[in-house]
Amino acid sequence: MVKVGIIGGSGLDDPKILKDAREVIIETSFGAPSPITMGNISGVEVALFARHGPQHTIPPTQVNNRANIRAMKDLGCTHILATTAVGSLREEIRRGDLVIPDQFIDFTRRRHLTFYDKFEPHSAAHTAMPEPFNEHLREALIASAWELSLRFHPKGTVLTIEGPRFSTRAESRMYRNWGADVVNMSTAPEVILANEASIPYATVAMSTDYDAWKDDEEPVSWDAIVQIFSENVEKVISLLLKTIPRI
Repeated sequence: MVKVGIIGGSGLDDPKILKDAREVIIETSFGAPSPITMGNISGVEVALFARHGPQHTIPPTQVNNRANIRAMKDLGCTHILATTAVGSLREEIRRGDLVIPDQFIDFTRRRHLTFYDKFEPHSAAHTAMPEPFNEHLREALIASAWELSLRFHPKGTVLTIEGPRFSTRAESRMYRNWGADVVNMSTAPEVILANEASIPYATVAMSTDYDAWKDDEEPVSWDAIVQIFSENVEKVISLLLKTIPRI
């Protein structure tokens, strides 16, 4: 039976999208996850995780990603859909555009990147990750985006920085040279841990700004992110509602 875990990013963790919503408290071997609301969408059971907490009180580095993914595993989630705000590193990815990433670059420094603090004897666990985002989920998101006539980009490389500060111009331009298309503070290590846990994972990224590389644009600010998100949040919600029955 399909059970979908949704990891809601900034402004996309509203339990009102769920029918018969109820709060769930769970503890894992890695501590407490972000707040969870259970419910259903189109008859599909859903666990909605507020990545940064209901009032955005959990900074990116302090998100307990291991507990979040472990809790999804313990709750029986068969798939994960994540949402995230991103800065665009490409002229063609405009504010309000959606991106369905197919690759990531991990540029974090202070996060737990694996469930394995040690290996069992003769049982080293090195997870292959050439295609980190699940293709079936990506295809479902892409098909739904087409049907909804959304402005979106069907692939892209997301680079995750540590945060909470934003990029310098030099860093932003370096990320472009590395081949990244968007930048955020959340995809890694979420996607890494989901792969380790063998849970198919895909993410919907909303472009809210041009980071810091573009001289003719104001550099990213939190107020600008919140404004663009509030103006475009319904796009992501409609995409999730359309996609979940397809899984």
